Amino acid sequence: MHTDATSLPLLEQTTGGCGCDHTDNAPPTGPTGTKEHDMTSETTTKTYAVTGMTCGHCVQAVTSELQALEGVRDVAVDLIAGGVSSVTVTSTAALEDAKVESALDEAGDYHLAS
Repeated sequence: MHTDATSLPLLEQTTGGCGCDHTDNAPPTGPTGTKEHDMTSETTTKTYAVTGMTCGHCVQAVTSELQALEGVRDVAVDLIAGGVSSVTVTSTAALEDAKVESALDEAGDYHLAS
């Protein structure tokens, strides 16, 4: 999937009763994982394999927690409901896996795939 830095889609595959702790099956509203920023400075991009994501709410929770990490400029999620999703993070410096895992845990029952 090719996306540009200004328009990253929120991919969602819902089947109802997804198992996460949100209160409705409506897709999330608001940001889709992008931040306004200057992409001219040095950045690094890494894609993580993440388990436990089942719906748009999961995408929103993971995106929000990862964006809160220092240096994170952008987060894009390719949701594979109930499988292993790809989460691509662009940041000003490489992130420690432990910090990413901590952010995923804070977002819910999401984990780096081993």
